[in-house]
Amino acid sequence: MQGLVSIIMPNYNCAEYVEETVKSVLEQTYSDWELIFVDDCSTDNSVEIVKSFAEKDGRIKLFVNEKNSGAAACRNRALREAKGKWIAFLDSDDVWDKGKLEKQIEFMGANGYAFSCTDYQHIDEKSAPTGVLVTGPKKVTRHKMFNYCYLGCLTVMYDAEAVGLVQIPDTIAKRNDYALWLKVCKKAVCYRLKETLSYYRIRRGSISRQSKLSLIKYHYRLFRNSEGMCSVAAFFYTLKNLFHGVWKKVLYVKRIKKSNDKAR
Repeated sequence: MQGLVSIIMPNYNCAEYVEETVKSVLEQTYSDWELIFVDDCSTDNSVEIVKSFAEKDGRIKLFVNEKNSGAAACRNRALREAKGKWIAFLDSDDVWDKGKLEKQIEFMGANGYAFSCTDYQHIDEKSAPTGVLVTGPKKVTRHKMFNYCYLGCLTVMYDAEAVGLVQIPDTIAKRNDYALWLKVCKKAVCYRLKETLSYYRIRRGSISRQSKLSLIKYHYRLFRNSEGMCSVAAFFYTLKNLFHGVWKKVLYVKRIKKSNDKAR
């Protein structure tokens, strides 16, 4: 199965990593893609780095926000600009395996899936694997998605023709990827490709390393504002997320042998 893949990439001050990230897209064995890079008023030289790539490859589309608006607004804008049959996501500090797009499209086409994810590994700030592998359930229904966000943003792909244009409130400061998957799950079940095709960078100060209290706040606002739940329901699903988050670590986060090689 073929078709243009629109790669959604928001960015804010990732000059240290964005060159490696873009190169992992350029090295894909599947070549029918467009990279929609939306910068959120970075104060470093990440835009200049991506501009140099865009001048050499017309598949890279560069957009710069007029004012700093947050990751949700960047993703929304990129999704509105997307022309592809397939929508994929890659943050500007993460990395793909060179066969990621090709293998995932083959997986979805062979099985008639409209929504999928893959396994992924953690890497450190120098791109070295940390020895952490994250997997997930074989399939995630909308009901299961409300329990917890089992999908790594950098692993997700969906069929835009089946799902349609997805937009979330620009005001969702964190967990905006989760808000997207809750919308997509209204149209399609997510199926897991059991293969490590993506590498998620662990950085100091990232949301994944913030306090549990902050995460509770972000989840509550997600259910309250994006899904339009009443305060009681939003609190209930926030508690469910805490419970299932513990089980995710038990069932789907594994320690594996470290490699001395960099990602890809």
